[in-house]
Amino acid sequence: MTDCLFCRIVNKEIQAKIVYEDDYVVAFDDINPQAPVHVLVVPKKHISTVMNIDDYEVVVNAFKAIKKVAEIKNISNDGFRVVVNHLGRGGQSVFHLHFHVLGGRQMLWPPG
Repeated sequence: MTDCLFCRIVNKEIQAKIVYEDDYVVAFDDINPQAPVHVLVVPKKHISTVMNIDDYEVVVNAFKAIKKVAEIKNISNDGFRVVVNHLGRGGQSVFHLHFHVLGGRQMLWPPG
């Protein structure tokens, strides 16, 4: 998808600070972090929203990457939050499925 911001990052058309990459995902630092650690884990396959997932291996591979990101960013032992937003009222602003990995501070509840 040529007009998708995250597809352009996946395709290396736009630079991002890559934290982790494998055959299935790219993980990079969020440009507007909401915590000391805020990494986006983005499947390389374009899926617009969580409701459009039809290949559950995408989710399995994303969570494998989330584990690696937590280890790389040294938040795996302290705790972290994983968030997926859906559509406008859910807070989704880029319509390419992505997982927010947030850590490095106490996560409060309710979130928001």
